[in-house]
Amino acid sequence: MSFLRPKFITFDCYGTLTNFQMGNMTRELFADRVPFEQMDQFVKDFSAYRLDQVMGDWRPYDEIIKTALARVCKRWGVEYRNEGQLYYDAVPTWGPHADVPAGLAKIADKIPLVIFSNAMDEQIMSNVDKLGAPFHKVFTAQQAQAYKPRLAAFEFMLDNLGCGPEDVLHVSSSFRYDLMPASDMKIKNKAFVARGHEQPANAVYGYHQIPDIGALPGLVGL
Repeated sequence: MSFLRPKFITFDCYGTLTNFQMGNMTRELFADRVPFEQMDQFVKDFSAYRLDQVMGDWRPYDEIIKTALARVCKRWGVEYRNEGQLYYDAVPTWGPHADVPAGLAKIADKIPLVIFSNAMDEQIMSNVDKLGAPFHKVFTAQQAQAYKPRLAAFEFMLDNLGCGPEDVLHVSSSFRYDLMPASDMKIKNKAFVARGHEQPANAVYGYHQIPDIGALPGLVGL
């Protein structure tokens, strides 16, 4: 078996490493306004509007959430009660998926680990500290002035690492935010973490599928 030998392993954070709980919060906060049988679609629509918001010029992440939430409420004809700040304040409190700390610990002292997160500087380190492994670099959309999936986010990361797309293994549980633009950036080595929130996967983007971060060391021979 041949193993990948990247100079850096680069990660998406929210959803891939950190247990991103936007959907759970939405189900709780909107239980009185959205019927139970329609809630899954409401959550999906909120996610779609967040994606749409990050495709434009950079704006602070609290604005991204608040605008996306107001838009989905308008679309659904439900009352928006300015809950956006509640989501923003909750993000730094979220910890990792259960498989993450042990998986990262097997790699961290052998291959430098890097994060690029669609986050603000004031948020991300609280989440990173909970991951239980040292990171070589942590980049944010605020620093790059661009959110993934914009290619400018990946350009910022590679430029600041001083490497090319051939030097990294990019790991994410999201095709739309990470693996599709990584493919456009000619990042050949990609790992899709099948968390279940983006299915089906698409083989055209060329990736190694793993069930969780516990399987990541096997890709790099550790």
